[in-house]
Amino acid sequence: DHRKLQLNELNELRDQPYENSLIYKERTKKLHDSKIKNCIFNVGDRVLLFNSRLKIFSRKLKTRWSGPFTTTKVFPYGTIELSQPDGPNFKVNGHRVKHYFREDLPPKVVQDLHTFSKDE
Repeated sequence: DHRKLQLNELNELRDQPYENSLIYKERTKKLHDSKIKNCIFNVGDRVLLFNSRLKIFSRKLKTRWSGPFTTTKVFPYGTIELSQPDGPNFKVNGHRVKHYFREDLPPKVVQDLHTFSKDE
């Protein structure tokens, strides 16, 4: 009986790290999913494309965004077809693009600007 109890305790000790790793994975996935922004792209939108391959040749001042490109088709599940002026159209994942607002930047508006002296 004592031997069976030891084996049961050993099995419980083995299962505990597995359960803890499942809990950790669930929490990490929930945190990651909460940070993903749900961007909606329409045909004709101007977008920038993130180039993840530049991480290998990292330079501080080199941008990883290329473009702008024009969206020609939006597929379900986040796939977007982009067109470039001097080449063929290509498909990318929607998480690799962001909206391009260079032509129509909204004016910066400061609502309530207060200045405080150092004494306050």
